[in-house]
Amino acid sequence: MADIVTLLAAAGAEAHHADPSVLGMDTYQWVALAMTVLLGVFLWKKVPGIITGGLDNKIAEIRKALDEAKTLRAEAEALRAEYAAKIASAEKDAEAMLSGAREEADAILAKAEADSEVMVARRQKMAEDKIAAAERAAVAEVKARAVTAAAAASKVLIAKAHDGKADKKLADDVIASL
Repeated sequence: MADIVTLLAAAGAEAHHADPSVLGMDTYQWVALAMTVLLGVFLWKKVPGIITGGLDNKIAEIRKALDEAKTLRAEAEALRAEYAAKIASAEKDAEAMLSGAREEADAILAKAEADSEVMVARRQKMAEDKIAAAERAAVAEVKARAVTAAAAASKVLIAKAHDGKADKKLADDVIASL
């Protein structure tokens, strides 16, 4: 147990190490000196100017890209407006065409109806004329048959009832009427 206590006492005691020093300067002083020299070299070589110049160039490139993007956006909006106007114009043209086609179709339909009425009236008139002609022909035929029948009947009647005296009287009447 005594060994344990000795070990614990040795572990609990702080070990003191000596910090290295060169030319009488401690490590933190060397770090400060190195940083000062580094900053001096940066300033002597104009590193801040190079960095700000690079940043300024980058800013100029970004501004140029932004200006180009604004220009492209304005062009795109102009194209969009132009195509929207073209679409609206095309829709109006399509509506006008459709309206014209409907009017034309209505006119064609009305003309066809009128033409069909005229054609029906003309055919009806032709049919009526044919019927009237057929009636006249039938009447003429009936008259011709009636005349033929009457002439045949008169011939028979005249032959029966007519003698020489009747002939003389008839001739005298005809001559007197002249």
